[in-house]
Amino acid sequence: MPILRLTKRNIESLPFTVVGQVLYRDEELTGFGVRVGSKSKVFFVEGQVARRTVRVTIGKFGPLSPEVARKLALKRLAEMVQGRNPNAIKRQEQLRTITLRDGFDRFFAAKPNLSSSTVASYKRTVNLYLRSWAAKSLGEITRHMVLAMHQQISEQNGRVTANYVMRHLRSVYNFLAVTHDDLPPNPVSVLSQARAWAPERRRRRLIPAEGLHEWWSAVCEENPAGRDFLCVALFTGMRRREIAGLRWEHIDLKRRILTVPRTKNGDALTLPLFGFLAQLMMKRKLMTGGAPWVFPSRSASGHIEEVKSITSRVSKRCGTDFSIHDLRRTFITIAESLDISSYALKRLLNHRGGTDVTGGYIVMDVERLRRPVERVAAKIVE
Repeated sequence: MPILRLTKRNIESLPFTVVGQVLYRDEELTGFGVRVGSKSKVFFVEGQVARRTVRVTIGKFGPLSPEVARKLALKRLAEMVQGRNPNAIKRQEQLRTITLRDGFDRFFAAKPNLSSSTVASYKRTVNLYLRSWAAKSLGEITRHMVLAMHQQISEQNGRVTANYVMRHLRSVYNFLAVTHDDLPPNPVSVLSQARAWAPERRRRRLIPAEGLHEWWSAVCEENPAGRDFLCVALFTGMRRREIAGLRWEHIDLKRRILTVPRTKNGDALTLPLFGFLAQLMMKRKLMTGGAPWVFPSRSASGHIEEVKSITSRVSKRCGTDFSIHDLRRTFITIAESLDISSYALKRLLNHRGGTDVTGGYIVMDVERLRRPVERVAAKIVE
């Protein structure tokens, strides 16, 4: 490694590299040097901390003179003699400037394929439930604070909401910890260690088989848009947002195929349209009069957003309370009762296979799903 006296004239005479970098050491101050690359010359200093060599970048030659850089190098060497790693100190200072809101913003920027509903849910967490923490640095959030906030949200907004908020915080914190080694351990882990997660009971509500006839009769009394929306929900098991966001460009009436380009988990969903649903779509296309949406509306988005008023009216008529997700649950329960394969069921709901190695080898194309869809539809009609 070349050694020379690092003066302004000597550094200016050093040639830029074609490939890689060359380190030049100062003959006066041990550890002080300049790193020359293809476009820049940067001062650095090396020393020992806990018997490990630590190299610290000081700054670019030009904005910094050799004299100033040498003084800064002496300060860094003094820190290392005291057992302090200047790089670790710098990272900790940077961490103090990353607020919780910054963390969420970085999380969104790194994951552009998150569904709009997921992004909205995470934003509600930081803008509403954790608003008092939004300007705090990540390192300020302690385990005790997490426990107290979880309890507070549980009391004010419900246990399930509290769990969701903390899961969002845990995800964002874990994401940032990958690139920031000096972050303290995830404070949300205290909820597991203290067994403080609120117990959740998965909802099991659906339209019972004996109530489907009354439900269907009540649906048929709705206006065409509401009636068709509920029919699509029951016969496909799709989520509310997926149905509401359907565009005609996503529906191939000739091949009888429906596609949702982006679902909750980020994957596309392609489903076959059986006879009744294909006819429903043909009629809707005539009714929508050239609108891009299958279910157009005067809302800001241009399509139906909420259907609570529709489900409320139908519930009153048939005497059975339900939500769109209950129809999704009804669909898959009927499908399972027909002994349709678990892999087909997962594909119909667009659920990922997780750690199922066998499932990763199975290619479930849309035509493979056509027969299961027709069987479910026939059972529902029956």
